Amino acid sequence: MVHLLLTIIYISFISLGLPDALLGSAWPTMYRELSVPVSYAGIISMIISLGTILSSLQSDRLTKRMGAGMVTAVSVAMTAAALFGFSVSGSFLALCLWAVPYGLGAGSVDAALNNYVALHYSSRDMSWLHCMWGVGTIIGPYVMGYALINGMTWNRGYFIISMLQVALSIALFLSLPVWRKMEKEKGTGTAESSRGIRKALTMKEILRIPGAKEIMVTFFCYCAVEQTAMLWGSSYMVLHNGLTADEAASYASLFCIGITVGRFLNGFLMMKFTDDQMIRAGQAVIIAGIVILFLPFGKATAVGGLILIGLGCAPVYPCIIHSTPINFGADRSQALIGVQMASAYVGSCLMPPVFGLLANHISASLLPWYLLAIMVLMVIMYTGVIRKTSLSRQKTCQRN
Repeated sequence: MVHLLLTIIYISFISLGLPDALLGSAWPTMYRELSVPVSYAGIISMIISLGTILSSLQSDRLTKRMGAGMVTAVSVAMTAAALFGFSVSGSFLALCLWAVPYGLGAGSVDAALNNYVALHYSSRDMSWLHCMWGVGTIIGPYVMGYALINGMTWNRGYFIISMLQVALSIALFLSLPVWRKMEKEKGTGTAESSRGIRKALTMKEILRIPGAKEIMVTFFCYCAVEQTAMLWGSSYMVLHNGLTADEAASYASLFCIGITVGRFLNGFLMMKFTDDQMIRAGQAVIIAGIVILFLPFGKATAVGGLILIGLGCAPVYPCIIHSTPINFGADRSQALIGVQMASAYVGSCLMPPVFGLLANHISASLLPWYLLAIMVLMVIMYTGVIRKTSLSRQKTCQRN
Protein backbone atom coordinates (compact mmCIF):
# COMPACT_ATOMS: atom_id res chain seq x y z
CA MET A 1 0.00 0.00 0.00
CA VAL A 2 2.85 2.37 0.86
CA HIS A 3 4.43 1.82 -2.56
CA LEU A 4 1.09 2.09 -4.38
CA LEU A 5 0.39 5.44 -2.77
CA LEU A 6 3.92 6.66 -3.52
CA THR A 7 3.39 5.77 -7.18
CA ILE A 8 0.18 7.81 -7.20
CA ILE A 9 2.03 10.74 -5.61
CA TYR A 10 4.81 10.50 -8.20
CA ILE A 11 2.25 10.60 -11.01
CA SER A 12 0.59 13.56 -9.29
CA PHE A 13 3.89 15.45 -9.31
CA ILE A 14 4.39 14.67 -13.00
CA SER A 15 0.95 16.22 -13.53
CA LEU A 16 2.02 19.25 -11.49
CA GLY A 17 4.90 19.81 -13.91
CA LEU A 18 2.90 19.10 -17.09
CA PRO A 19 1.30 22.56 -17.45
CA ASP A 20 4.20 24.57 -15.96
CA ALA A 21 6.06 25.01 -19.25
CA LEU A 22 2.99 24.96 -21.53
CA LEU A 23 2.43 28.71 -21.58
CA GLY A 24 6.01 29.46 -22.55
CA SER A 25 6.08 26.84 -25.30
CA ALA A 26 2.73 27.90 -26.80
CA TRP A 27 2.88 31.69 -26.29
CA PRO A 28 4.70 32.54 -29.57
CA THR A 29 1.61 31.17 -31.34
CA MET A 30 -0.96 32.29 -28.78
CA TYR A 31 -0.18 36.00 -28.59
CA ARG A 32 -0.51 36.42 -32.36
CA GLU A 33 -3.88 34.67 -32.46
CA LEU A 34 -5.09 36.66 -29.45
CA SER A 35 -3.76 39.94 -30.91
CA VAL A 36 -1.99 40.98 -27.71
CA PRO A 37 1.61 42.12 -27.05
CA VAL A 38 4.16 39.38 -26.43
CA SER A 39 4.75 40.77 -22.93
CA TYR A 40 1.21 39.83 -21.85
CA ALA A 41 2.41 36.31 -21.00
CA GLY A 42 3.81 37.91 -17.86
CA ILE A 43 0.31 38.98 -16.79
CA ILE A 44 -1.04 35.42 -17.01
CA SER A 45 2.03 34.09 -15.24
CA MET A 46 1.62 36.68 -12.47
CA ILE A 47 -2.04 35.73 -11.91
CA ILE A 48 -1.08 32.06 -11.65
CA SER A 49 1.73 32.91 -9.22
CA LEU A 50 -0.56 34.99 -7.00
CA GLY A 51 -3.02 32.09 -6.88
CA THR A 52 -0.30 29.65 -5.86
CA ILE A 53 0.90 32.00 -3.11
CA LEU A 54 -2.60 32.39 -1.67
CA SER A 55 -3.39 28.67 -1.74
CA SER A 56 0.02 27.76 -0.29
CA LEU A 57 -0.63 30.02 2.69
CA GLN A 58 -3.97 28.25 3.24
CA SER A 59 -2.58 24.73 2.83
CA ASP A 60 -2.27 24.06 6.56
CA ARG A 61 -5.92 24.94 7.19
CA LEU A 62 -7.15 22.99 4.15
CA THR A 63 -5.08 19.89 4.82
CA LYS A 64 -6.10 19.70 8.49
CA ARG A 65 -9.75 20.04 7.48
CA MET A 66 -9.83 17.80 4.40
CA GLY A 67 -6.73 15.60 4.51
CA ALA A 68 -3.82 15.50 2.06
CA GLY A 69 -5.55 13.05 -0.29
CA MET A 70 -8.71 15.10 -0.68
CA VAL A 71 -6.76 18.37 -1.06
CA THR A 72 -4.64 16.75 -3.79
CA ALA A 73 -7.65 15.31 -5.63
CA VAL A 74 -9.65 18.56 -5.51
CA SER A 75 -6.63 20.65 -6.48
CA VAL A 76 -5.81 18.48 -9.50
CA ALA A 77 -9.49 18.67 -10.51
CA MET A 78 -9.24 22.48 -10.31
CA THR A 79 -6.15 22.55 -12.53
CA ALA A 80 -7.84 20.14 -14.96
CA ALA A 81 -10.86 22.45 -15.17
CA ALA A 82 -8.60 25.48 -15.63
CA LEU A 83 -6.60 23.80 -18.39
CA PHE A 84 -9.83 22.79 -20.12
CA GLY A 85 -10.86 26.43 -19.81
CA PHE A 86 -7.62 27.44 -21.54
CA SER A 87 -8.39 24.95 -24.31
CA VAL A 88 -11.75 26.58 -25.11
CA SER A 89 -10.61 30.19 -24.62
CA GLY A 90 -10.42 32.59 -27.53
CA SER A 91 -9.52 35.79 -25.71
CA PHE A 92 -6.81 37.06 -23.40
CA LEU A 93 -9.38 38.00 -20.74
CA ALA A 94 -10.69 34.43 -20.66
CA LEU A 95 -7.15 33.12 -20.13
CA CYS A 96 -6.71 35.53 -17.21
CA LEU A 97 -9.92 34.28 -15.61
CA TRP A 98 -8.99 30.61 -15.99
CA ALA A 99 -5.52 31.37 -14.60
CA VAL A 100 -7.13 31.97 -11.18
CA PRO A 101 -8.29 28.36 -10.49
CA TYR A 102 -5.13 27.08 -12.14
CA GLY A 103 -2.93 28.95 -9.65
CA LEU A 104 -5.10 28.10 -6.64
CA GLY A 105 -5.08 24.40 -7.52
CA ALA A 106 -1.36 24.22 -8.24
CA GLY A 107 -0.35 25.84 -4.94
CA SER A 108 -2.54 23.57 -2.83
CA VAL A 109 -1.39 20.31 -4.39
CA ASP A 110 2.26 21.39 -4.26
CA ALA A 111 2.21 22.15 -0.53
CA ALA A 112 0.03 19.16 0.42
CA LEU A 113 2.10 16.58 -1.46
CA ASN A 114 5.43 17.99 -0.30
CA ASN A 115 4.36 17.80 3.34
CA TYR A 116 2.85 14.32 2.95
CA VAL A 117 6.06 12.91 1.49
CA ALA A 118 8.18 14.75 4.07
CA LEU A 119 6.17 13.09 6.85
CA HIS A 120 5.77 9.58 5.48
CA TYR A 121 8.67 8.89 3.11
CA SER A 122 12.45 9.13 2.92
CA SER A 123 14.60 11.95 1.62
CA ARG A 124 15.41 9.71 -1.35
CA ASP A 125 11.72 9.55 -2.22
CA MET A 126 11.45 13.34 -1.87
CA SER A 127 14.31 13.88 -4.32
CA TRP A 128 12.75 11.52 -6.84
CA LEU A 129 9.39 13.22 -6.32
CA HIS A 130 10.86 16.50 -7.53
CA CYS A 131 12.57 14.66 -10.35
CA MET A 132 9.05 13.65 -11.46
CA TRP A 133 8.10 17.32 -11.61
CA GLY A 134 11.01 17.82 -14.00
CA VAL A 135 9.72 14.94 -16.14
CA GLY A 136 6.37 16.72 -16.32
CA THR A 137 7.96 19.98 -17.47
CA ILE A 138 9.65 18.05 -20.29
CA ILE A 139 6.50 16.17 -21.38
CA GLY A 140 4.20 19.25 -21.39
CA PRO A 141 6.06 21.24 -24.08
CA TYR A 142 6.50 18.04 -26.10
CA VAL A 143 2.72 17.52 -26.16
CA MET A 144 2.17 21.15 -27.17
CA GLY A 145 4.86 20.90 -29.86
CA TYR A 146 3.27 17.70 -31.18
CA ALA A 147 -0.09 19.45 -31.47
CA LEU A 148 1.32 22.50 -33.26
CA ILE A 149 3.59 20.55 -35.63
CA ASN A 150 0.68 18.32 -36.69
CA GLY A 151 -1.53 21.22 -37.71
CA MET A 152 -3.57 21.48 -34.50
CA THR A 153 -4.04 24.66 -32.50
CA TRP A 154 -2.54 25.56 -29.12
CA ASN A 155 -6.04 25.01 -27.72
CA ARG A 156 -5.74 21.35 -28.68
CA GLY A 157 -2.45 21.04 -26.81
CA TYR A 158 -4.09 22.41 -23.67
CA PHE A 159 -7.05 20.06 -24.21
CA ILE A 160 -4.78 17.00 -24.31
CA ILE A 161 -3.05 18.01 -21.08
CA SER A 162 -6.40 18.79 -19.43
CA MET A 163 -7.67 15.28 -20.26
CA LEU A 164 -4.56 13.78 -18.68
CA GLN A 165 -5.30 15.85 -15.58
CA VAL A 166 -8.95 14.70 -15.59
CA ALA A 167 -7.82 11.06 -15.69
CA LEU A 168 -5.43 11.66 -12.81
CA SER A 169 -8.11 13.48 -10.83
CA ILE A 170 -10.45 10.49 -11.17
CA ALA A 171 -7.65 8.14 -10.06
CA LEU A 172 -6.95 10.36 -7.04
CA PHE A 173 -10.59 10.39 -5.93
CA LEU A 174 -10.70 6.58 -6.27
CA SER A 175 -7.52 6.32 -4.17
CA LEU A 176 -8.88 8.35 -1.23
CA PRO A 177 -9.50 5.25 0.96
CA VAL A 178 -5.80 4.40 0.61
CA TRP A 179 -4.82 7.93 1.69
CA ARG A 180 -7.14 7.77 4.70
CA LYS A 181 -5.86 4.36 5.79
CA MET A 182 -2.25 5.54 5.53
CA GLU A 183 -3.02 8.73 7.49
CA LYS A 184 -4.81 6.71 10.20
CA GLU A 185 -1.91 4.28 10.54
CA LYS A 186 0.60 7.16 10.77
CA GLY A 187 -1.54 9.23 13.13
CA THR A 188 -1.94 12.16 10.73
CA GLY A 189 -5.67 11.97 10.23
CA THR A 190 -7.91 14.63 8.79
CA ALA A 191 -10.99 16.54 9.74
CA GLU A 192 -12.14 14.72 12.87
CA SER A 193 -8.68 14.19 14.37
CA SER A 194 -7.43 17.60 13.35
CA ARG A 195 -9.82 19.66 15.43
CA GLY A 196 -8.80 21.08 18.77
CA ILE A 197 -5.13 20.83 19.60
CA ARG A 198 -4.10 20.45 15.95
CA LYS A 199 -5.71 23.66 14.75
CA ALA A 200 -4.16 25.51 11.85
CA LEU A 201 -1.48 28.03 12.78
CA THR A 202 -1.90 31.71 12.01
CA MET A 203 0.81 33.64 10.20
CA LYS A 204 1.73 35.42 13.42
CA GLU A 205 2.17 32.08 15.20
CA ILE A 206 4.27 30.70 12.34
CA LEU A 207 6.60 33.71 12.35
CA ARG A 208 7.21 33.25 16.08
CA ILE A 209 8.58 29.74 15.53
CA PRO A 210 12.42 29.79 15.83
CA GLY A 211 13.95 29.68 12.35
CA ALA A 212 10.67 30.25 10.47
CA LYS A 213 11.60 33.68 9.08
CA GLU A 214 15.05 32.42 8.09
CA ILE A 215 13.67 29.39 6.22
CA MET A 216 11.24 31.62 4.34
CA VAL A 217 14.11 33.85 3.19
CA THR A 218 16.15 30.75 2.33
CA PHE A 219 13.39 29.49 0.06
CA PHE A 220 12.91 32.94 -1.44
CA CYS A 221 16.62 33.05 -2.31
CA TYR A 222 16.76 29.52 -3.69
CA CYS A 223 13.89 30.06 -6.12
CA ALA A 224 15.24 33.50 -7.04
CA VAL A 225 18.53 31.89 -8.10
CA GLU A 226 16.86 28.97 -9.91
CA GLN A 227 14.33 31.04 -11.85
CA THR A 228 16.73 33.89 -12.65
CA ALA A 229 19.31 31.48 -14.04
CA MET A 230 16.61 29.62 -15.96
CA LEU A 231 15.09 32.78 -17.46
CA TRP A 232 18.22 34.83 -18.13
CA GLY A 233 20.90 32.19 -18.73
CA SER A 234 20.30 32.15 -22.48
CA SER A 235 20.29 35.95 -22.77
CA TYR A 236 23.49 36.14 -20.69
CA MET A 237 25.29 33.80 -23.10
CA VAL A 238 24.15 35.86 -26.09
CA LEU A 239 24.83 39.33 -24.69
CA HIS A 240 27.95 38.58 -22.64
CA ASN A 241 29.58 35.55 -24.25
CA GLY A 242 28.72 36.20 -27.90
CA LEU A 243 26.78 32.99 -28.59
CA THR A 244 24.08 32.94 -31.24
CA ALA A 245 20.48 32.82 -30.05
CA ASP A 246 20.09 29.23 -31.35
CA GLU A 247 23.25 28.07 -29.55
CA ALA A 248 22.26 29.76 -26.32
CA ALA A 249 18.75 28.28 -26.39
CA SER A 250 20.07 24.75 -26.82
CA TYR A 251 22.70 25.16 -24.10
CA ALA A 252 20.31 26.87 -21.67
CA SER A 253 18.07 23.79 -21.75
CA LEU A 254 20.94 21.90 -20.12
CA PHE A 255 20.26 23.86 -16.93
CA CYS A 256 16.80 22.27 -16.55
CA ILE A 257 18.11 18.87 -17.56
CA GLY A 258 20.84 19.28 -14.92
CA ILE A 259 18.21 19.84 -12.22
CA THR A 260 16.10 16.84 -13.32
CA VAL A 261 19.02 14.43 -13.72
CA GLY A 262 20.61 15.77 -10.53
CA ARG A 263 17.48 15.02 -8.52
CA PHE A 264 17.39 11.47 -9.87
CA LEU A 265 21.02 10.92 -8.85
CA ASN A 266 20.46 12.61 -5.49
CA GLY A 267 17.95 9.90 -4.66
CA PHE A 268 20.85 7.46 -4.48
CA LEU A 269 23.14 9.90 -2.63
CA MET A 270 20.46 10.35 0.04
CA MET A 271 21.06 6.75 1.09
CA LYS A 272 24.40 7.90 2.49
CA PHE A 273 24.09 11.62 3.28
CA THR A 274 21.71 13.69 5.40
CA ASP A 275 19.41 16.47 4.20
CA ASP A 276 21.66 19.11 5.76
CA GLN A 277 24.78 17.70 4.09
CA MET A 278 23.05 17.64 0.69
CA ILE A 279 21.73 21.19 1.09
CA ARG A 280 25.17 22.53 1.96
CA ALA A 281 26.76 20.54 -0.87
CA GLY A 282 24.17 21.94 -3.28
CA GLN A 283 24.88 25.49 -2.12
CA ALA A 284 28.62 24.93 -2.60
CA VAL A 285 28.09 23.58 -6.13
CA ILE A 286 25.85 26.53 -7.05
CA ILE A 287 28.49 28.99 -5.82
CA ALA A 288 31.17 27.08 -7.74
CA GLY A 289 29.05 27.37 -10.89
CA ILE A 290 28.64 31.12 -10.34
CA VAL A 291 32.40 31.54 -9.86
CA ILE A 292 32.98 29.73 -13.15
CA LEU A 293 30.72 32.28 -14.88
CA PHE A 294 33.25 34.95 -13.88
CA LEU A 295 36.09 33.20 -15.74
CA PRO A 296 36.99 34.81 -19.10
CA PHE A 297 36.90 31.71 -21.30
CA GLY A 298 33.79 32.40 -23.38
CA LYS A 299 31.30 29.68 -24.21
CA ALA A 300 32.95 26.93 -22.18
CA THR A 301 32.70 28.76 -18.87
CA ALA A 302 29.18 30.08 -19.57
CA VAL A 303 27.80 26.65 -20.42
CA GLY A 304 29.78 24.85 -17.70
CA GLY A 305 28.78 27.39 -15.07
CA LEU A 306 25.06 27.15 -15.85
CA ILE A 307 25.11 23.34 -15.88
CA LEU A 308 26.90 23.33 -12.54
CA ILE A 309 24.36 25.78 -11.08
CA GLY A 310 21.57 23.45 -12.26
CA LEU A 311 23.21 20.43 -10.66
CA GLY A 312 23.71 22.39 -7.43
CA CYS A 313 20.05 23.41 -7.39
CA ALA A 314 18.95 19.77 -7.62
CA PRO A 315 19.18 18.74 -3.92
CA VAL A 316 18.37 22.04 -2.24
CA TYR A 317 14.61 22.32 -2.75
CA PRO A 318 13.60 18.71 -1.95
CA CYS A 319 16.00 18.40 0.99
CA ILE A 320 14.80 21.61 2.66
CA ILE A 321 11.22 20.39 2.30
CA HIS A 322 12.04 16.93 3.65
CA SER A 323 13.91 18.34 6.66
CA THR A 324 10.99 20.58 7.68
CA PRO A 325 9.30 18.05 10.04
CA ILE A 326 12.67 17.35 11.69
CA ASN A 327 13.58 21.02 12.11
CA PHE A 328 10.16 22.38 13.08
CA GLY A 329 8.12 19.37 14.22
CA ALA A 330 5.70 17.11 12.36
CA ASP A 331 2.68 18.91 13.87
CA ARG A 332 3.83 22.23 12.37
CA SER A 333 5.35 21.00 9.12
CA GLN A 334 2.30 21.64 6.91
CA ALA A 335 2.11 25.26 8.06
CA LEU A 336 5.86 25.75 7.52
CA ILE A 337 5.84 24.08 4.13
CA GLY A 338 2.90 26.26 3.12
CA VAL A 339 4.77 29.50 3.90
CA GLN A 340 7.93 28.06 2.33
CA MET A 341 6.01 27.43 -0.90
CA ALA A 342 4.59 30.94 -0.79
CA SER A 343 8.07 32.40 -0.25
CA ALA A 344 9.37 30.31 -3.14
CA TYR A 345 6.70 31.65 -5.50
CA VAL A 346 7.40 35.23 -4.42
CA GLY A 347 11.10 34.74 -5.16
CA SER A 348 10.31 33.17 -8.54
CA CYS A 349 7.91 35.95 -9.40
CA LEU A 350 9.89 38.96 -8.17
CA MET A 351 13.62 38.45 -8.63
CA PRO A 352 13.93 37.49 -12.34
CA PRO A 353 12.13 40.71 -13.42
CA VAL A 354 14.40 42.72 -11.09
CA PHE A 355 17.42 41.33 -12.90
CA GLY A 356 15.71 42.13 -16.19
CA LEU A 357 15.65 45.78 -15.18
CA LEU A 358 19.35 45.64 -14.26
CA ALA A 359 20.21 43.96 -17.56
CA ASN A 360 18.18 46.51 -19.50
CA HIS A 361 19.53 49.63 -17.78
CA ILE A 362 23.07 48.50 -16.88
CA SER A 363 24.33 45.21 -18.32
CA ALA A 364 23.45 41.51 -18.58
CA SER A 365 27.02 40.78 -17.47
CA LEU A 366 25.84 41.46 -13.90
CA LEU A 367 24.16 38.03 -13.77
CA PRO A 368 26.98 36.27 -11.82
CA TRP A 369 27.14 39.13 -9.29
CA TYR A 370 23.36 39.09 -8.89
CA LEU A 371 23.25 35.33 -8.33
CA LEU A 372 26.22 35.44 -5.96
CA ALA A 373 24.64 38.14 -3.79
CA ILE A 374 21.45 36.10 -3.46
CA MET A 375 23.44 32.95 -2.65
CA VAL A 376 25.41 34.69 0.10
CA LEU A 377 22.14 35.75 1.72
CA MET A 378 20.78 32.23 1.32
CA VAL A 379 23.78 30.61 3.03
CA ILE A 380 23.55 33.08 5.93
CA MET A 381 19.82 32.46 6.36
CA TYR A 382 20.11 28.67 6.15
CA THR A 383 22.90 28.72 8.76
CA GLY A 384 20.51 30.68 10.98
CA VAL A 385 17.80 28.04 10.43
CA ILE A 386 20.08 25.23 11.58
CA ARG A 387 21.32 27.18 14.60
CA LYS A 388 17.88 28.28 15.82
CA THR A 389 16.09 24.98 15.24
CA SER A 390 18.90 23.06 16.96
CA LEU A 391 18.65 25.32 20.02
CA SER A 392 14.88 24.97 20.02
CA ARG A 393 15.08 21.17 19.95
CA GLN A 394 17.64 21.20 22.77
CA LYS A 395 15.36 23.35 24.95
CA THR A 396 12.44 21.04 24.23
CA CYS A 397 14.48 17.97 25.24
CA GLN A 398 15.59 19.68 28.46
CA ARG A 399 11.99 20.50 29.40
CA ASN A 400 10.95 16.90 28.78
